[in-house]
Amino acid sequence: GNFVSSFMNYARFTNVGIARAISAGNAACTGVPEVLDFFATDGATSVALVYLEGIQDGEKLASSMKSISSVKPLVVVKGGSTSSGALAAASHTGALASNDRVFDGVCFANGVTRVASAEEAFDVAATFATQPLPKGPNVVVLTTVGGWGVVTSDAISNDNVLKLISLPQDLSEAISALLPDRWSHNNPVDCAGGETRDTIPEVMRLIATHPGVDSIIFLGLGIQSNQARLMTEGHFYPDFGLERIVSYHQRQDERFAQVAFELSTETGKPILVATELGVADVNNPGVKAVQESGRLCYANGQRAARALALSYQYSKWCGVAK
Repeated sequence: GNFVSSFMNYARFTNVGIARAISAGNAACTGVPEVLDFFATDGATSVALVYLEGIQDGEKLASSMKSISSVKPLVVVKGGSTSSGALAAASHTGALASNDRVFDGVCFANGVTRVASAEEAFDVAATFATQPLPKGPNVVVLTTVGGWGVVTSDAISNDNVLKLISLPQDLSEAISALLPDRWSHNNPVDCAGGETRDTIPEVMRLIATHPGVDSIIFLGLGIQSNQARLMTEGHFYPDFGLERIVSYHQRQDERFAQVAFELSTETGKPILVATELGVADVNNPGVKAVQESGRLCYANGQRAARALALSYQYSKWCGVAK
């Protein structure tokens, strides 16, 4: 029950919709396999997200998992994966313990995306629901904030699922024509503070339309609007032209979010937008624009990278990705 409530709270916070919410309790009458069978044929559901503890009928559960994964993504959080957790699950719902390594193997064989936490589960499910599946592993990180680009690159490399590709020469040369020479000349594409009004949309288009790129993680959205907010809280606002400056910065972030959505739709490639302001300030115009486009605004680059990696793994399993 609490997991269903948690997922619904995340949905409300992020503006990502939930079509159905079912709490099976201790599954005395209707269990997870029956719920999965329903979701598999439910036209209102594009992805299934499940929390479970014990397994009463492993063969039946595996069959239901395979059936639903063949038509839509299934994300699973399993409680009781350790001896301590199994004891807690037994007292909670009377769940029977199961071999966690066996369960892992069943998930892998049947295209099930297994995750470790509620936050990761919602990130991944929302990615499946709102982004196209990646058709390959090649990812480019586009950033206006150097440090976040570094740690996001670490996350991609440590996960060892996606490829943080070296920029193709033609793409690097095209980007160089739009940025000052101090830009990173590498992936992540760090603009190094060289952005003018149209730089982000133009660079993002170059990357998104390149045939060697399968997906983008965009970092740094909301910074201009955050600066604008600080201006509005000062003593001089709205005088001295500050009102015009504030409006410009807010429009820029809204525009960047909209361009990310439009390019993703146009190219059929996932473009994930990540900023801590998605948690710290949901009223930030950039964050609101992402949400209004129907996409998830990820709390940071690492979470976006992990969600994208799991999306790619499912894409490979179901034959969409190479």
